Amino acid sequence: MVRRDAFLRTIAVGVVVAIWLAALIVPPVMLLRVRADWLEQLDRPEAQSNWDAFRRDMRQQSDREGPVQRKVPKSAEPPARVWLRDYFRLAVVAWVLFVGVLGGFFSLLVAGVLRGAAGRFRSSGKAAASLAQDESCRQGNDEKKHKRDADDTQ
Repeated sequence: MVRRDAFLRTIAVGVVVAIWLAALIVPPVMLLRVRADWLEQLDRPEAQSNWDAFRRDMRQQSDREGPVQRKVPKSAEPPARVWLRDYFRLAVVAWVLFVGVLGGFFSLLVAGVLRGAAGRFRSSGKAAASLAQDESCRQGNDEKKHKRDADDTQ
């Protein structure tokens, strides 16, 4: 029974680590694969003309009175193009750093919980005896407290 618990715990930890590694690696790899296509689409003249039309529309809406004041974007290029060209490496490094640290910490938590749960199941006989002893001590303390409360009220 103990070997089976250890085996299941090892499999569960392995699954958690595999999920963490997949979350760490798959999104940057997918972005690397589609980045060139996206940049190619954003370098087309119609993409720039759509961005220019959007900025003109925002400029017209910013002159109107109303509950919402529009701000004209300052960039002459679409933000997606700027991000993919100038900040892509920074985004990948940030992803790997944050997901690596947070996912690694979460994996350690899950592994610790699994290790602690397996230890509790193995020592359930000791835990039951300890629980019975704690219960008897608590009842003794309750009786003393009740006696003190009765003395204090008098």
